[in-house]
Amino acid sequence: MKKHVYKVGFFTIFLVTLLVFSVQPSFADASSKTAPYRVGKWLPSDQKVLTDWRADLIGETDAAGKVVLLPVIQEFKDMIESDPELFMLFTEMFNQVPRKPPYDKDPTGKPQIRDYNHMLQLMNTIMTRAPEFNKTGLVGFPLNAILDWPMGTPAGTVAFMNEKVNRQLKKILTQWSVYLGSADSRYVLSDDPENGWFGREAKKAMPGFAKDFVCNPKEKYYGFASWDDFFTRVFREGRRPVASPKDDNVISNSCESAPFRLVENVKLRDKFWIKAQPYSLAHMLGDEELAKQFAGGTVYQAFLSAFSYHRWHSPVSGKIVKTQIIDGSYYAEAQSMGYDPAGPNESQGYITQVAARGLVLIEADNPDIGLMGVMFVGMAEVSSNEITVYEGQHVNKGDQLGMFHFGGSTHTLIFRPEVNLEFDLHGQKPGLHSNNIPVRSRIATVKKTKK
Repeated sequence: MKKHVYKVGFFTIFLVTLLVFSVQPSFADASSKTAPYRVGKWLPSDQKVLTDWRADLIGETDAAGKVVLLPVIQEFKDMIESDPELFMLFTEMFNQVPRKPPYDKDPTGKPQIRDYNHMLQLMNTIMTRAPEFNKTGLVGFPLNAILDWPMGTPAGTVAFMNEKVNRQLKKILTQWSVYLGSADSRYVLSDDPENGWFGREAKKAMPGFAKDFVCNPKEKYYGFASWDDFFTRVFREGRRPVASPKDDNVISNSCESAPFRLVENVKLRDKFWIKAQPYSLAHMLGDEELAKQFAGGTVYQAFLSAFSYHRWHSPVSGKIVKTQIIDGSYYAEAQSMGYDPAGPNESQGYITQVAARGLVLIEADNPDIGLMGVMFVGMAEVSSNEITVYEGQHVNKGDQLGMFHFGGSTHTLIFRPEVNLEFDLHGQKPGLHSNNIPVRSRIATVKKTKK
């Protein structure tokens, strides 16, 4: 089994700098325009909403003065300052943040987040907060919001692919997940008209919530034990029936998700970092021998919004052959995409190769499908991929495979080249503005084995 390595050197920084400034429009020029729609509402659709939220966080944190960092944040600080390469990168990423965007500056005209020490203080504040609802866009990725600018700089690109950095980020996110799994995190599950998840505006965004999901509106917090309990909520019986449960030729949708991309004849190895972000199977699966079985095959990718149901379900009936959690990056994005105000929204193809992800291989009962892969890719904070099936287990189409925690995400279905598929995207074209297709509904049909 080959593992990805995210170590880089000073020469890499030089190369990335050349690449970025040769192909990417300036941040300042791009920022003078209205920010594009935030895919899946993981971050606000209006750049000003994100900036105002971040400004409030900065104001609260700065007003508290210098506080003792939580141990896991202090570890991050010590790591940055003890490693000369990381010290340079985390210093330069803030120097490279533009100084003139209309929405991302403080009254002095400087970037709102001034340096890595300021970044760490803000991260420290976030560790005892849960995501609030916002009618103009969900700041469901608070750490991603803090890093929105620096992660898109040349230095940030390199820093957030560093293996040591990602190990520490994993520790930080794991610690945050303890809070989000506690009763204290339920304060956002309120009926506050603007920011509560059961308030007036939230009910407009999620109509029929109580009918769709297992909950009790008569109980405080609707009966949810924590933010994570709310986030990983389950549908009531019958709300998402399995498409053609007795027909093994019908493949069902693994997640409540919107089509992002559908690609045939996927290569074993490709330049996944370029603008087109082609799929590179050897890098996606982390195992070249396994990837060879899917070379020339088909990859379907779809994304989940922060409002979505976040559990995974098997697209076929069959035997679980392999499960694996693959460690990777948390805040990496493809520089070739240019300005992405809500990275990594436009880098979803890229992150299937580099992000933390969960892989489930299934030997389908239908021999015309055979071995297929389902890969669940965590984006930013949503990198707690939990697999709930075991190798050797037989699952029926529609059975649960696992779940995401804490935000929006993306996933792929991977088929061998012999499988002849007719996809049903419910009248949509794949892309950033598509809408959710219900989980467990038909997503494709097997026609016949290719000769």
